[in-house]
Formats: sequence, C-alpha cells, structure tokens
Amino acid sequence: MIRLALVLLAGLLVLGEMAPAFAQDRETVLIAQEQKRRTLFDLLFGPPEPAAPVQAPQQRTQQRAPAASLPPPKPQVTKAEDATRLAVFGDSLAIDLSRALERFYAEDTHLAVIDQGVSSSGFVRDDYFDWIKAIDQQIAADSFDLAIVIIGINDRQEIRVDGKTYPALSEPWIAAYQARISTFLAKLRAAGKPVIWVGLPPMSKSDYSAAISQISNIHRMASFSGGAEFLDIYERFLGEDGRYSSQGPDVNGQTASMRKGDGIHFSAAGSDKIAFYLSQTISRFYRGGGIQVAVADPLAGTDAGAMLRPPYQGLGQTRLLEVAGAVIPISRVPARAGDLLTADAPGGAEPPFTLEQLVSAPVGRADAFGVGIDPAREELEF
Repeated sequence: MIRLALVLLAGLLVLGEMAPAFAQDRETVLIAQEQKRRTLFDLLFGPPEPAAPVQAPQQRTQQRAPAASLPPPKPQVTKAEDATRLAVFGDSLAIDLSRALERFYAEDTHLAVIDQGVSSSGFVRDDYFDWIKAIDQQIAADSFDLAIVIIGINDRQEIRVDGKTYPALSEPWIAAYQARISTFLAKLRAAGKPVIWVGLPPMSKSDYSAAISQISNIHRMASFSGGAEFLDIYERFLGEDGRYSSQGPDVNGQTASMRKGDGIHFSAAGSDKIAFYLSQTISRFYRGGGIQVAVADPLAGTDAGAMLRPPYQGLGQTRLLEVAGAVIPISRVPARAGDLLTADAPGGAEPPFTLEQLVSAPVGRADAFGVGIDPAREELEF
C-alpha cells in the first residue's frame, strides 16, 4: 500500500509540472486555429471589428399617448350693466332654448339671456306651478325687458276650473285654457313688455302630435289677439314627406339630429336652429343696445285708423290691412276688364262710350288703343 501511494504521489507531481506546458500548447493551438480561419477578405481589408456584447433586453415602459388638444374656450364676455334682459318663460323646452340663445348671443355685450323655464309646468296644472302668479312677480320685480315664451308639451291633460274638471281639448277646456293664456299676455302687454311666442313643433307620436298642434293653434290665436309676435316653427322640423323627422338641416345646412330620443325635446342643434330663426324676430324689438316697444301703426292717419280693432301684429295686422284695403293679397282675383267695359254708368246715365265706338275710333286717337280704323283707307274704299 505504501508503495502504491508513493507512485500516485509521484504521478501527481509530474502532472503538476506538465500543466503549464499543456496550457501553453492549448493557447498556441487556439491562436493557430484563429490564424487559420482568416480569409482573403480579412487579409485585404483587415480583421472584422469585434461584435458588441449582447445586452439583456430591457422592459419597455408603457407611454401614454398625448391627449388630443381641444380648441381654446371662447373668452367670457362681460355683459353691460344696462344690457337688454331677454327672459325665456315656459317648460323644459324653454330651458333648452335659453341655453341656445345664450350661445347665440354669447358675444353680444348688450343682451343678457335669463332662463325662466320650469320643467313639467304649463297652463293646465296651476296647482303645480301658476304662471299667471309667476309673471306678476317677475313684472313687479322688473326682472326682464323682452319675453320669449315656449310652453305646452305638458298641457294635454284635464283642466280644473272652479271645482269642475274638463277633459283635454273639449270645448270648456279650450275656453278655460285660452282665458289663462289671454290673462298671461294681458299682464305683459299692460307692463309694456314685448312678447314673442314660439309655436310647438311636430312630435314623434301621431296622436300626441295632433293634440300638441291644437294647443299650438290656441297659442297662435291668443298671441294675435294679445299683441304678441307668434313664431311658427312647425314646418321647420318636418321631413321631406311632411311628417315628423328627428333629422334635418342645422344652421350650417348640414344634416344633423334635431330632436332627442323621446321625440319631444330638441337636441342642441335643434335648439340652435330655433335660436337662429328667433333672432330674426327679436331684431324687430332689439336694436343692439336697446329695446323698442312701440310698434308703428300703418293705419294711422287713414280712414281705417279709427276702426275698433284688437292690437294685432304680424299676420293678424296683415289681415287687418287687407280688410281696410291698404294691402291687397295676391290671392285675390281682380275684376275682369270686360266687366269694366260693359258696366252700366251710375244712375242709369249713358256710358261715355260704347264698345262699337271704341273699335271704330280712328287710329292714333287716345281711345282707339291701336284697334281703330284708318281714315285714309276708309275714303279709298268709299
């Protein structure tokens, strides 16, 4: 055993002395292999550059996309202290319309829009909200200069008067309803407040739309007799087939949604469209810095000026002018010329000329009208 151990120890010593030689030989072999792998390209252009060390992939941080840049908000225009106060009275339609008018007159420093709309209100349920009492309060407070009214979508229901209830759109209902509107307008007229009453549009449900049209016609007649301007918007919101349509041209002529999903209220584009048409009527009273209440009477100084007549304006005034003879509608057919020629003279007297005399008048005379006879030719013939 001792002998075997000595042999192993001697072997280890020999290997330890030979290890550096083996390492040197291995390095020499690697260098030789490296030189052997050189190609002609390497000899001509030099050895290739050492490859860059491969780096471990880095986790990409998720970057948020930049937010879309919105247009800068329009600067707030401060209204003048003496600005004309435009109050919008009515139900939820009035609330939407007041917002549209605020947008329309946003840069006009001389006109301020006041929202006086009350949702679910009307002239039928005065126990819920009494518009006659409310207008008394607003007039007493002198809170407005010009009134816009749009109301009626909640009025198709029973009305209660003096403890009695009448069904919607019955004759007693119409009489009571019209009386309330007339009282409302009479208070505004007595206070010298100009009123523009906006009619109601078509509705999506046919039976409801028919009832609302009847209510709007009551508004129209009450406006004519109560001295208010009536703005009819019904046809502005009809489709090409003459029926209700939720789509239509906006103020820019582009097709847009005019109504909300309930088929009753207006969208923002629809309200802006009403505000555009309404601004043209407002311009009759508002002059960009003041309000003009007085309306010129075209019959003043004429024989019809003393006629007893209600304070008509707009279409009602035009009809009154037709009655007075100051305006002749184009639909009226004038009397035929033949009737004028053959008409009898007043008092049974002889007419100034007969039709035969007119035809036989010589050419060139004023009463010949180009159909007379030529005297020279008559002498030749006779």
